[in-house]
Amino acid sequence: MKNYFGIHPSAIIGENVTLGEDVTIGARSIVYDNVVIGNGTFIGPDCIIGEPSVTIHAERDTYVNPTLSIGNNSLIRSGTIIYAGSNLGDHFETGHRVTIREQADIGHHVRVGTLSDIQGHCRIGNYVRLHSNVHVGHKSTIKDYVWIFPYVVLTNDPHPPSNTLVGVTIEEFAVVATMSVVLPGVTIGKDALVGASSLVRSDVAPEAVVVGNPGKQVASVRDIKSKFDGTPVYPWRETFDRGMPWQGIGYDKWQAELLAAK
Repeated sequence: MKNYFGIHPSAIIGENVTLGEDVTIGARSIVYDNVVIGNGTFIGPDCIIGEPSVTIHAERDTYVNPTLSIGNNSLIRSGTIIYAGSNLGDHFETGHRVTIREQADIGHHVRVGTLSDIQGHCRIGNYVRLHSNVHVGHKSTIKDYVWIFPYVVLTNDPHPPSNTLVGVTIEEFAVVATMSVVLPGVTIGKDALVGASSLVRSDVAPEAVVVGNPGKQVASVRDIKSKFDGTPVYPWRETFDRGMPWQGIGYDKWQAELLAAK
């Protein structure tokens, strides 16, 4: 079998690029100037890493590409475009044909699904899961352990088109289900659940279940029981652990160990 690892001869590497140990860059991928790629990172074919910002066209003779940093052990699948000037943590992972614009600050162990679009000037915490076809508007803030499912749109312009952008904030452990739209400036509280195809026009309280168009609170997440055995399913961190730092030991024990370590 052909060796798929290492730097493919058709890849193009710019100036002042720092490559960690055991980095793979696939066929026809381009790494622009001033990119830092951490150890063990795999970049698939046909990716653009460190895409210059739009100012290159106005500053052609003086433009310097802002630094893009990609953490250790990341997996960037084919067709992904990541602009210069962002910071991505360790164990970052994309699906195929993902776009991440400039000034995105993304934490560790984040997964971004196929065809998702993260606009610039966003803040995304650790262990966030964005499924396929998610649009994250400029100035969005997504905190740790948030789940956003396919075709969700986080908007940012209260009077489109305008020059005023107000980002959405999603607090820790919240879940936004498929095909929902969150309007500018809305805050979704910790542990809240937004049901599928909801239009969220106002803030969502912690642990609230909001559904519908317009979205309205119908319950607490603690009221929701499994359709299979009737047991509680929320807050989800108490029943789900795959890929999370408490995998195999449970959230409560993990928290206790963190406190003991302090």
